[in-house]
Order: sequence, then structure tokens, then C-alpha cells
Amino acid sequence: MSDPHFLVITKGHPFEKGAFFEMLDRLDGQHTHVEQPLAASILDPALMRPYDCLVFYDMPGITFEPGGPLYHEPTERFKTQFLALLKEGKGMVFLHHAIAGWPSWPEYRRILGGQFLYTPQRVGEAEVQDSGYRHKVLHEISVVDPTHPITDGLPHRFSMTDELYLYEVDEPNITPLLTSDFTFQQEHFYSAAAVVERGLMHYNDGWTHSSGSNLVGWTKQYDNSRICYLQGGDDPEAWQNVHFQQLLNNAIAWASAGV
Repeated sequence: MSDPHFLVITKGHPFEKGAFFEMLDRLDGQHTHVEQPLAASILDPALMRPYDCLVFYDMPGITFEPGGPLYHEPTERFKTQFLALLKEGKGMVFLHHAIAGWPSWPEYRRILGGQFLYTPQRVGEAEVQDSGYRHKVLHEISVVDPTHPITDGLPHRFSMTDELYLYEVDEPNITPLLTSDFTFQQEHFYSAAAVVERGLMHYNDGWTHSSGSNLVGWTKQYDNSRICYLQGGDDPEAWQNVHFQQLLNNAIAWASAGV
């Protein structure tokens, strides 16, 4: 196919816009940008047909207030339209903090294949602790499947400096793509709830979290759509990494080819 035209959706989490869009300008194809909450009102199949792929760098469904976040469930209209996009086969790429979006809509977690939790929540039958974060981690990434189109042109191992998550990953229902050599245990991360509820950055006293997945990239099929999640992409240092740019470029092409 020709170079893709992809829609980029942002807002809900702060980021350095200039450097982010400079990185997008280096990718193949062309992109259009829309912010939340407008994006939620236009994500229906008819309006999305000009786009080969949707790239999510947003975090909808959360309002941060003193004392803790408020979670908002998407409207029934949004749910219907979003699921219709997946039924139609629209490819989707989710980056970094997008995995924390729509925490009050369980289906969103199933679509992505994982979830970052700002506060403890019930996930299925289990009560799950809030997720962990750690900024500016220099880590080695290993390619699980070097034959996959998303890893085409990448070395089998490469390094990145980025924010990492100790988060929920639905490993039985995803296809692994990338792993990290970092140790995903609670002593190496900080509590998300400590930040949003008490304003305590880089704090994990009294916080307990089970050991987590070292997967930092995966794919899955949801209905008729190709889905890719890449855990990287927190800040300009990550965006300027040529391997991350190659990953994102490949992921957009792969997701677009499923239409």
C-alpha cells in the first residue's frame, strides 16, 4: 500500500508537543492531529474512513482532582462507535500512557491487552493494586519475534532511556513483540496512587505490588482490527531514539495494512 495517512489522538496527559510532532514528521506518510475530548465525539466508522490507522497518545476518562482522580465512563454512543471501528477493521496503535485510558470501561483493557492503574481497582475477580512507574530508565529491549513486520530493520537488542511501568498485562491474550531486561518488581518502581492521591512523587513506602510482566510491546487482534501497544514514548529522549522511530513507523504500517 502507499504511505499511510494516520490520525493521532492526544490529551489527558502532559507531553512536550513540539518534540513529539517533530518525531511524527519524520515518519512515513502523513498525519492529522485531534485532541480529546473532541476525538471521542468523532471516532465513528464514517468519519474515520479517510485514515488508514489511529494512533493513540491520549488518556481519556480520568480527571485529576486534589485527593485523587475521578473516573468517567465513556458514553454509550462512544462505546458503540468505537466497537464499530474495530468491527470494520480499523488498525490502532497505542503508545505509552494510552494504556491508562478509560479505566471505568473494562472492554478498553481487553482491546489494548493491558492496563495501567492510577489507583487500586477490581480487575475481573481480583482486587489489583495501583500500578508503578519509574522515569529515565536506561534498559535493553529484546525483539521476541524478529520476523514480525513491526520489528523489521531493528537489531535483536537495542537500548532506550524511557519511563517504564509496572502494570497489568493480559499475557494469555496477546502476541509478545518486545521485552525489557529491567527488573519489574515493586522495589524498582514508585506508586501511582501516592502521586495522584497524596502528591508524593517517587514514593513507594508501604506500597505492595506483585512482580510484573517485562513485556514492553505486543500485538493482538480485536474483532477485525490489528492492535499494537508500544510501552515506550514518554519524552523527547525516547522519541529521538532511532529504534523507537523505526518501531512506530513499522507499527503504523502494519496496523494500516489490515484495513
